[in-house]
Amino acid sequence: MLSYKNSDPVPPIMQGSPPPSEMRVPLIDWDRAPWNRWSFQHVSELVPTARIRRGNAVTPLPAASGSLDALAYRGPDGQMTSFGRMLDDTYTDAMLVWKDGRVLHESYHNGMGPQSVHLLQSVSKSVTSATAGCLIGQGLLDPKAPITQYLPELKDTAWSGATLQHVLDMTSGTRYSEDYEVPDSDVGKTDYASGWKPAPEGIDASDWPNCMWEQIIGLKTADAEHGQRFHYRSIETDVLAHAMERVTGQRLPQLISHYLWQPMGCEEDATITIDRAGYGLACGGISASLRDMARFGLMLLNNGKLGDRQVVPEAWCQDIRHGNHGLYDAESYRDWPNGAYRNQFWVEDSRLGRHFCFGVFGQMVMVAPDTGLVAVKLSTWPDFVDNALSSAAIAALNAVEAEFAR
Repeated sequence: MLSYKNSDPVPPIMQGSPPPSEMRVPLIDWDRAPWNRWSFQHVSELVPTARIRRGNAVTPLPAASGSLDALAYRGPDGQMTSFGRMLDDTYTDAMLVWKDGRVLHESYHNGMGPQSVHLLQSVSKSVTSATAGCLIGQGLLDPKAPITQYLPELKDTAWSGATLQHVLDMTSGTRYSEDYEVPDSDVGKTDYASGWKPAPEGIDASDWPNCMWEQIIGLKTADAEHGQRFHYRSIETDVLAHAMERVTGQRLPQLISHYLWQPMGCEEDATITIDRAGYGLACGGISASLRDMARFGLMLLNNGKLGDRQVVPEAWCQDIRHGNHGLYDAESYRDWPNGAYRNQFWVEDSRLGRHFCFGVFGQMVMVAPDTGLVAVKLSTWPDFVDNALSSAAIAALNAVEAEFAR
């Protein structure tokens, strides 16, 4: 069964009591199309999760002042299109656009609503980073310190000699293959270790790690000098999160709740998937609502402040935007020559401070201090990565910036 757009007939995935066997989400492929169109809003029904609890006070967000559906602009292919068509073409589940104190657009699709939570995939990395920024601000973590200062067990791994900043910027030399289509790649083993997936059929997983910590301490080969190159590897975020847990004595969901979700005044509890050792998957396991992710983006736009609370230290937000040690690979420099990967964020232009949170299958938070725009897009693309769909979404937001220029 192929995936389907919001404008297409919707197959009855997980409908009925019980659903027919052919419409039940297969655990081995729950995050793949077309199943992800249902599963990304129902993660807690498929794998173990823990709550990231909100507080009692809610930071208000205004209602949308209108809709951007009719906004016409020229797309990346040179053809005229509209914001509404982009939402359909890019398998959107929810979208919010904020600019200069107004919600210009807020819409829900594919059965999602304001109270629904949606899997963030690797946007979770940026949420983890913001929480780490709070610990750094309190002096509990030091980016310049060796990672073994916090996790001494890593002296016998490929992270030996790396600093916490190398981990934050994904510039450690640790070898880890992030090939989503190879079942026994390192990221495939992460699916198993994190509790996301059973072992793939036909593969002997008897020596695979049973939790994320086992996978971390089992990575003993380096393929570069620390700090010499950027290479995107999800497990770096899990090393960071284990250091955060070690210095605080608290689990990641409690840390995110205490340092972000409660101070931001979130409306909904978030969730995070947990492995067999009770560890919350920092690299991609968080699910949250659209409006709470808008609060996250607004907090970043305002240099860590939301309402009258300084949630994340301003210095950490400035380091995300302008830190001068983040690197990129050749492909990223081609698209964003003034950018960097810094502190688990994708920086479009470090001169302007424009930065993104990205997650596979179309998750995105855009923060543009130069134009006062924040956008959140939650999606369920058919494929892990699709440059055409990503470009289409960013082009639409660039058109909004042009239409509502200061």
